[in-house]
Amino acid sequence: MMDNNDKNKSNMVVVHTHIEMGPLDGREHEFEDESLVSPASLARKAHVLDSVQHGSFGEGDESLTLGHMMRRLLRSMKIVIFSNKLNLLMPFGPLAIAIHKTTGHHGWVFFLSLLGITPLAERLGYTTEQLAFFTGAMIGGLLNATFGNMTELIISIYALKHGMLRVVQQSLLGSILSNMLLVLGCAFFCGGITYVKKDQVFNKAAAIVNSGLLLMAVMGLLFPAVLHYTHTEVHFGKSELALSRFSSCVMLVAYACYLVFQLKSHRNLYDPVNEGGSQMEGNTDDDEVAEISFWEAMIWLTFFTVWIAVLSEYLVDAIQGASVAWKMPVSFISVILLPIVGNAAEHASAIMFAMKDKLDISLGVAIGSSTQISMFGIPICVVIGWMMGRPMDLNFHLFETASLLITVLVVAFLLQEGTSNYFKGLMLILCYLIVAASFFVHVDPIVGGKCIGSNH
Repeated sequence: MMDNNDKNKSNMVVVHTHIEMGPLDGREHEFEDESLVSPASLARKAHVLDSVQHGSFGEGDESLTLGHMMRRLLRSMKIVIFSNKLNLLMPFGPLAIAIHKTTGHHGWVFFLSLLGITPLAERLGYTTEQLAFFTGAMIGGLLNATFGNMTELIISIYALKHGMLRVVQQSLLGSILSNMLLVLGCAFFCGGITYVKKDQVFNKAAAIVNSGLLLMAVMGLLFPAVLHYTHTEVHFGKSELALSRFSSCVMLVAYACYLVFQLKSHRNLYDPVNEGGSQMEGNTDDDEVAEISFWEAMIWLTFFTVWIAVLSEYLVDAIQGASVAWKMPVSFISVILLPIVGNAAEHASAIMFAMKDKLDISLGVAIGSSTQISMFGIPICVVIGWMMGRPMDLNFHLFETASLLITVLVVAFLLQEGTSNYFKGLMLILCYLIVAASFFVHVDPIVGGKCIGSNH
């Protein structure tokens, strides 16, 4: 009898020792070289520790495995859904659908759809950032390029499907104007107020590269408009569309080269700068780790993308009805209201980083997003319209093209010194107010009985 007890105790000691030594071995490797610790390895270690604590290894019981999966699901929902107060707006999405089915009041459907999409756009950016922890810098950059402005792209694709080409053009243009004037202006202003006794500094070389890409985008939009309004096309109505499609392909190639330039060949050019204006090696926030696993991020990314696509269809259907109900031009709704909602998350994060004196990140959010839309979003919409048989082109009309040209020149002029203060931010905000007022009194001329949403 005693022998059996002794054997049982010895077995318990062996198992207990095995459980305790596992994490110790892991810690020993961590102490040897902390620089080799990656977010993915930390996530794997956390998963192993969680498995050890809940007994879900070896000959695991099915009920324990199911309980572990339920705990992971609840933990993931707590992090993604319940950790952000902005997510309180999520119920407005189903409410918009309910109102569309019952009353069909376009004004309320549009307004509630806007509110419902706002937290989804922010969470889409969050899950993309979480996914980038597991994919590396290059793939992470491509993910940000694809999903960073996914809300605007989904809305644009639905507008293309309904033939509302001017809504596509104006919403994409408005997103660029909003990022460059309102988002960047608020970041400069809030950062300047926080550090009122000094000028904040940022990477001037990176800002100049982005300014050059934005000017290239203006060139792509300017020539089709000038060609159309000077009536100098070889084949009227066809040369302009052919030029737009060719220029869009060139702009997409340029943007792909820019990603390689930024993430691979000249990564050191995008290092942040310190107060003295010199670049700092590496990143000071390398201790950040993923909060959710790879597959959790993929599932949430798919869920938010699909839900945004559903709400976007109701949003696009209600635009013209909301214009009549609110007595606002479609151009104002497309250029001002839609981009403010799509850029709400970027707006908040740019201000937050500027107030922490991390102005390079703020510029990456504001100017980087404008570059994505102008060099990737607009050309890809032209290509998608080409595949759908829609005559989507780069002729954004003279009023919109002039607005973009002046905006790019103003921002490029303010960025050339590599410093910012609250007065520069105030100027950008006031410029955006002028742009908003201009589009409030601007409507497209109705020629030949065509509706406002038509292309020409």
